[in-house]
Amino acid sequence: MKRIHLPETHSTSSYLRELLGGEPALDEWTVVDADSQTAGRGQRGNSWESEGGKNVTFSLLCRPVWLPPNRQWSLSEAMALAVCEGCERVCPEVRGLQVKWPNDIYAGERKLSGTLMECDLQGGRISACIIGTGINVNQTVFVSDAPNPVSLCQLVGTELDREAVLMAVVETFVAHYERLRAEGADSLHAAYMSRLYHREGFYEYADAEGRFCAQIAGIEPTGHLLLRRTDGRMNRYAFKEVTRVSEK
Repeated sequence: MKRIHLPETHSTSSYLRELLGGEPALDEWTVVDADSQTAGRGQRGNSWESEGGKNVTFSLLCRPVWLPPNRQWSLSEAMALAVCEGCERVCPEVRGLQVKWPNDIYAGERKLSGTLMECDLQGGRISACIIGTGINVNQTVFVSDAPNPVSLCQLVGTELDREAVLMAVVETFVAHYERLRAEGADSLHAAYMSRLYHREGFYEYADAEGRFCAQIAGIEPTGHLLLRRTDGRMNRYAFKEVTRVSEK
């Protein structure tokens, strides 16, 4: 692993993207982490709030040329599981972390982590993938309008070693990545589904046509979410095509 630690950057993913543009043969498993991000990106176009020196913000480069482009979702599952398992490894007191589709990590009803993934295609293959992740570790005061953040420190009542969290997550992701390469996606997907947030029961959602109640019926290998409405109708959604009403 090639590690690049920065005191401050605009975004670890943007920094890694710039490196990749100037050095196309950049080593796989290049990891860029920063004490502070001035323009960290969150999902749905939001920014990711992170107090300087308190959390883990990093991006890593992998080159899964062996993975069909229409199966890149498996990489997202691998990172989601890595965050859950890595955090639980460093903090044995924290158990039962869950994944809210597609890859936010929740402790109970509060958001602990988020991930964004960008894959480059060349010649029908995934030539490079940048996965950027933020994990709330030691921050205790959140000032943005994010509705439900939480940190590991708040969960366990003491500050944690950010380096240990980073390394546990990266090492766990690499292990899942190699298992995916060797064994395929089935066991990885089963582990992801076992941690899926609000897997059971009906909840209120909203799509382009309005609000409705539905339960999660499954997630396709492409990452599309399947929702079964109360009348039995099934709907298929890509990321950003549907949202939980309580999160709007």
